[in-house]
Amino acid sequence: MIDILINFLPEKSNFINLFSYLTTRTILATLTGLMMVLFLGETFIKRIRLLQFQQSIGDRGPDSHKIKDGTPTMGGLLIIGSVILSGFLWGDLTNKYLLISIFCLLTFALIGFVDDYNKIKQKNQEGMSGISKIFWQFICACIISVVLYATAENKSEISYIVPFFKEVVLDFGVWFIFISIFIIIGSSNAVNLTDGLDGLAILPVIIITAALGVIAWASGNIIAADYLYIPHIVGTGELLVLCGAMIGAGIGFLWFNTYPAQIFMGDVGSLSMGAFIALVAIIVRHEIVFAVMAMVFVMEAMSVILQVTSFKLRKKRIFRMAPIHHHFELMGWKEPKIIVRFWILTFIFVLIGLSLLKIR
Repeated sequence: MIDILINFLPEKSNFINLFSYLTTRTILATLTGLMMVLFLGETFIKRIRLLQFQQSIGDRGPDSHKIKDGTPTMGGLLIIGSVILSGFLWGDLTNKYLLISIFCLLTFALIGFVDDYNKIKQKNQEGMSGISKIFWQFICACIISVVLYATAENKSEISYIVPFFKEVVLDFGVWFIFISIFIIIGSSNAVNLTDGLDGLAILPVIIITAALGVIAWASGNIIAADYLYIPHIVGTGELLVLCGAMIGAGIGFLWFNTYPAQIFMGDVGSLSMGAFIALVAIIVRHEIVFAVMAMVFVMEAMSVILQVTSFKLRKKRIFRMAPIHHHFELMGWKEPKIIVRFWILTFIFVLIGLSLLKIR
């Protein structure tokens, strides 16, 4: 919005022109997201308590989690609200990728809100039925994927890059839509499954978002894109503003979500953030690199899939409890140790993912 307003000014000083630069707007979006969450956090938590929007732990986690029963939830409203407001304020509202990303955040946050609200109302962990949740996620992801496919101006916007190979680019045509739907839904639910310990999900999202923001900038910059042998996609650099806002809001939320958490992000946060990072990866055409970066989320999701499959087929469990972070808890690992080690793993996986950009 600021960028649009500047263009209406008849005369622009050097100071005013400063706000038109992508780097400046990204820094300001990051600071805006951070400050909004930090300054509004305590008030937001008090309001959530008054509304009795509190987490019901139930019996899906270790017994040690019973102490967390009654902790305020839906902190994702504060995160996503701050990100969207920062995006509107500092982003270029004529950029299609920015608008699609905001739509993604809004729609998946709405699904998460309904799920959280149902859990609070029913005072259990059921919420929306699995079928209903997947259905609405599918509808939202389908709209996003179809728009990306329909508005693609060249093949590079819908082709798949294979790491290690400079010339190998796969074009699956209309299958781009279905693959993208799968990635968005998968990432959304994987982050949701990971959000079971205080701060476990939010920092990996921040780290991955930062890495994807760099790739988005490089993809939108013809010199950087040529150097890294990645597709040059005009306009992706604007995603850096929204990524910055997510990083700032995420760091601000971690202030309140770190162990022991004052508030949980809830599905309204985890579903929307998981979908967002997947969408950025899809836009910049680095789904495989994203899978490497998000390996902690992949591990969490796969542990649930393997556990359920094994129990149905063999009547035996592979892990003491799934997702896998609960398995380590029951092995005797303290919660802070699991959280920090998963953070370290994410940092390692992100570095490996970034290295794939040049090893081609």
